[in-house]
Amino acid sequence: MNSKVYGIIALKGGVGKTTVVENLGATLVRDFQKKVLIVDANFSTPHLGLHVGMINPTHTLHSVLNGEYPIYEAIYQHDLGFHIIPGKLSSPPTNVRILKEKIDPLRGIYDIILIDSSPSLDKEMLATMLAADELLVVSSPDYPTLSSTIHAVNIAKSENAPIKGIILNKVRNKRFEISSRDIAKASEVKVLASLPENIKVLSSLSVMTPVVVKYPSQDVSKIYRDLASSLLNIPKKKSRFSKIKDRLMDKEKGVEEEG
Repeated sequence: MNSKVYGIIALKGGVGKTTVVENLGATLVRDFQKKVLIVDANFSTPHLGLHVGMINPTHTLHSVLNGEYPIYEAIYQHDLGFHIIPGKLSSPPTNVRILKEKIDPLRGIYDIILIDSSPSLDKEMLATMLAADELLVVSSPDYPTLSSTIHAVNIAKSENAPIKGIILNKVRNKRFEISSRDIAKASEVKVLASLPENIKVLSSLSVMTPVVVKYPSQDVSKIYRDLASSLLNIPKKKSRFSKIKDRLMDKEKGVEEEG
């Protein structure tokens, strides 16, 4: 199986990194029928399980890395179809250096593995960088976060960790925000998606359900699907309006050629 491991990183809390992980995992399963594992490698403050309704799991990534259980015993199947390795909320000291060693055998089971990283520049984030094939950097379109994002990008490059691109989150489309073009230019990394701020995301979080499941027709859910499609190298489906526009353009082109 030609599996792919993505590390989702950010150097600033509150940008929605964990929300990106849960929604990407859900849409990859529901809309693209992929076998997906999401992993909570935010060892200090693990919240991925809480995002999807796992309150107090007995076997966690912490216990796996500390040699208490084999990793297969810490994998839970969620009702939405993806599998998850949660973290322990009251996190004990953990041997994070062996994360890659534990994740690699799972490549034969899953199409996509998404690792939710720590938002701190420490050994926890480095463990994710080393375990992943490529990194997705989550940011928001403001100067403090951009500064942190550029720093994260530079650290990843210094560790020879390939960066797939930046995911902009909580975009309001206001004049005071930094454009995706400027963010790409400043970071020298492609912006893969711009996720709009949407109150339905918070509504979904309150019921521990990904927004792509709770509100699949919302704009933010459609962009998550487009992002998943791009990660799988599947051409984005065109809307009915786009198809009509293409036909009109082709027709106009034909008239010009005849003339």
